[in-house]
Amino acid sequence: MMGPYYEQNVRTQVEICDPPLPALKKAMDALQSQGCQMYFGRWLIEGSPYVLLFDIGSAAWNLDRWKGEFWEACNVGIPFNDREANDALLFGSLTAWFLKELTDQFHDKPNIIAHFHEWQAGAGLILSRFRKLPVATIFTTHATLLGRYLCAASVDFYNRLDQFDIDKEAGERQIYHRYCMERASAHCAHVFSTVSQITGIEAEHMLKKKADVITPNGLNIKKFSAMHEFQNLHSLYKSRIQEFVRGHFYGHLDFNLDKTLFFFIAGRYEYSNKGADIFLESLSRLNFLLRVCMLVHRSDVTVVVFFIMPAKTNNFNVETLKGQAVRKQLWDTAHTVKEKFGKKLYEALLRGQIPDLSKILDRDDLTIMKRAIFSTQRQSLPPVTTHNMMDDSTDPILNTVRRIGLFNSRTDRVKVILHPEFLSSTSPLLPLDYEEFVRGCHLGVFPSYYEPWGYTPAECTVMGIPSVTTNLSGFGCFMQEHVADPTAYGIYIVDRRFRSADESCNQLTQFLYSFCQQSRRQRIIQRNRTERLSDLLDWRYLGRFYMHGRHLALCRMFPDKFEMEPNAPPKTDGFRYPRPSSVPPSPSVSQPSSPRESDDEEEDDDKERYDEDEEAERDRQNIKSTFALGPVSRGKKKKHGEYRN
Repeated sequence: MMGPYYEQNVRTQVEICDPPLPALKKAMDALQSQGCQMYFGRWLIEGSPYVLLFDIGSAAWNLDRWKGEFWEACNVGIPFNDREANDALLFGSLTAWFLKELTDQFHDKPNIIAHFHEWQAGAGLILSRFRKLPVATIFTTHATLLGRYLCAASVDFYNRLDQFDIDKEAGERQIYHRYCMERASAHCAHVFSTVSQITGIEAEHMLKKKADVITPNGLNIKKFSAMHEFQNLHSLYKSRIQEFVRGHFYGHLDFNLDKTLFFFIAGRYEYSNKGADIFLESLSRLNFLLRVCMLVHRSDVTVVVFFIMPAKTNNFNVETLKGQAVRKQLWDTAHTVKEKFGKKLYEALLRGQIPDLSKILDRDDLTIMKRAIFSTQRQSLPPVTTHNMMDDSTDPILNTVRRIGLFNSRTDRVKVILHPEFLSSTSPLLPLDYEEFVRGCHLGVFPSYYEPWGYTPAECTVMGIPSVTTNLSGFGCFMQEHVADPTAYGIYIVDRRFRSADESCNQLTQFLYSFCQQSRRQRIIQRNRTERLSDLLDWRYLGRFYMHGRHLALCRMFPDKFEMEPNAPPKTDGFRYPRPSSVPPSPSVSQPSSPRESDDEEEDDDKERYDEDEEAERDRQNIKSTFALGPVSRGKKKKHGEYRN
């Protein structure tokens, strides 16, 4: 892996070592002899990959000369005041220079493949092709530059894909040179890939290039040795979140935490791109439905929704910190009284007496408890945000909360908490890491408008937590393709492509409301099914698409050595989950509209013919055997397509 050198990161994340191959060492020496500093080592993450890091600052004196070469290569000029584009050119020039020194030593054997990600790395690809280096190149875009800018500007992006004046739009946003670098990279590469079908459609219009391969993003899946350990973790971390909620809502804790569901949305603070706008609107409608249910059917389901999106803050909200202090004080008081009560009870039982419970607590105990109760009284409503926001008056989430009136009042069945910082186990408020927090929640909601892939719902899936996504996200499209009934497996896909905003909002509201109708047993069944989908996201399976891209690049760069077979593209036959044989856990339209109590387990036993082991075995059979990633023997060079999927 090759990237730029940043000293503060290398100190804590990279173990410097010598290159394992003499050719790498000689290529590095050639650059270092010209004054370019480079570092080789192992990146201290899972897998410990080798990394080659270029100190672009040491080569900055070449910038003007390299700008001239880049203009000669593709007629793209880079403004002097664009620091990021200048750094990208320095990094790209060093990359191409290094590949030149490396290929000169190999003399066409072995064959080299270079995979460039995003426009910041694209300059190296363009220069490699311009200098006719014997390197097979792949360029992957994880989101087109102009597409992200347009969606952030709240335009009707997907309905107008074929109507945009691309040059004009890029020029108005002062990113024309960056856009040209990205477009040139896509056209110069031997193989162009995107991370999802929806991004492939976008790239076809934005970059005027159809993707050769779709390379979905995978995850390293770790299965627990105990089948339902993830269920135990859900229970453990849910109790930790409940402790935070007890403190945050002190004085207004008139809802049953055992019948409270935790929803969350997390990611970059992109209000419309991440779907926070439609989510808040649907929460307003869900609040109305749950309030009607409470009045008509005496249902006591409550939803607490967390917005984990970083924004500029001053510090923690004083009222939020006070809530956690009050909760701790009450816990200490209860523990003190419990010890005194237990000691008196123990002594009475030793004497063979049944104590008079009305006398076992003395006046001091009652005074302490009354003071504790008075300390929980508050005149204000529980805060919506846990921090003091720098731009409180212009913050889009807070302004929408003000408009829809979700102020965490007693009558609201939907409570909103904005946590404008990434989660950390060292936080005095919510001491949980992100993974622990996700495991403790019931549902992740990510109704994104612009999401080339979507790691957040994928992470929920591998942890066995149901999630909401959309058919405008790569993850949602992938699940629609590979799962016959995604809803039954806890993947709720909102249609944001072929429906109006109001219709999509109603659909999301219905998903959330139907989730609130589920009994505890139904949610457990659904989590089991969701966790089984993690096999679909494992790199052992999704790696086949990357291998196909690399083989295709070799065939196009070295046609005399490699050739494609007619059935070379990876097949997904049998790579699909059918609808579960038992009744899906999500209630159908014909079922009662009132949420069911989580205690109605006997009734559910009669309605659902559910066998966890039988369903799990059937799902395992629907995933093909692991894709072979072994080395090719020296005796016989395998042609592309001989790796059977």
